[in-house]
Amino acid sequence: MAGGPGTDGPAAPLLIACALGIEQFALRRGRGRAGTTPGPVTVLRTGMGPRAAETAVARALGQDLVPGTAVLASGFCAGLLPGMHPGDLVVADETREGGDRTVCTGPGLLAEALSRAVPGRAVHTGPLTGSDHVVRGHERAGLRATGAIAVDMESAATLRTALRSGPRPVAAVRVVVDAPEHELVRIGTIRGGISAFRVLRAVLPAFYEWHRSLLLPRR
Repeated sequence: MAGGPGTDGPAAPLLIACALGIEQFALRRGRGRAGTTPGPVTVLRTGMGPRAAETAVARALGQDLVPGTAVLASGFCAGLLPGMHPGDLVVADETREGGDRTVCTGPGLLAEALSRAVPGRAVHTGPLTGSDHVVRGHERAGLRATGAIAVDMESAATLRTALRSGPRPVAAVRVVVDAPEHELVRIGTIRGGISAFRVLRAVLPAFYEWHRSLLLPRR
């Protein structure tokens, strides 16, 4: 793994990709109290949708002078499981889009770190599926039947594009902003959206812990 023990040169950077300005704002607000990470950290706003994510991530990694940049997709998502609530966390063990699957790096470590960073919040681990539009109503049941636990528009495209640019750690962490029993009309105007924003603002310590762990010797 590039940037790991025994590798000369600077530690690999961390690229956190999100779609919306409000997501970027939350993640940047959390940086001042997030602790340290081994390499430079960039919070990239890609724009909405898989094509925008693919274009923005490819451009960012194309300008990267340090190989092995870790890429973590984050932001809000729609939960698919009954009983999910706004503010719950989703850690992808894989992302799915069409017939493509991308296996994530260290989902168990991320889940444990998130439990410490945001105590009291439920953390769900499982497949995160992609969509090219906002999913509502009956569509949730169809996606849940595939085994996915949550859906968003950018994570799968982000991680797939990242790996096309070379081997690197990839992960996806999303905060549930709406769920089957708690559909959101508009982010920021409903209580659930505010709750999700506060959780997203608190996740940076877990992301940094995951990034640091990538440089530890493997036994």
